[in-house]
Amino acid sequence: MKRVTSIGGIFFKCKNPDGVKEWYSKHLGFNTDSYGTSFEWRQADEGTQKGFTAWSPFKEDTKYFNPSEKEFMINYRVENIEWLVEKLKKEGVTVGDAIEVFEYGKFVHIMDIEGNKIELWEPNDVEYDKIVNARTK
Repeated sequence: MKRVTSIGGIFFKCKNPDGVKEWYSKHLGFNTDSYGTSFEWRQADEGTQKGFTAWSPFKEDTKYFNPSEKEFMINYRVENIEWLVEKLKKEGVTVGDAIEVFEYGKFVHIMDIEGNKIELWEPNDVEYDKIVNARTK
């Protein structure tokens, strides 16, 4: 069973999220909405199936990254979140919350050895595809 299959998102704190999104749109061609953007790609083992990587600037005072004191959080796509969480717990990894389930996937947060909060996502790309507005291809 695979653990992490790819990067699911990059989240970071900034003083002016709207200004940052505008800068990335103007200078790097990002198509943004209120959350940021989603990079759409095709899965290597299933070339017709879409996959997504989110890019989202957050306000610098967000509590979403807590208890981490870092300015960023990385989201990793995983194959089977329940299985992986059980493995990680047995390995002594700090699991910060219960698995949350949404139509577009399952999420849980863990902490690495340096206090970085990590978001794990078992995606449902078919449902995510239906709700994502801003895509950067």
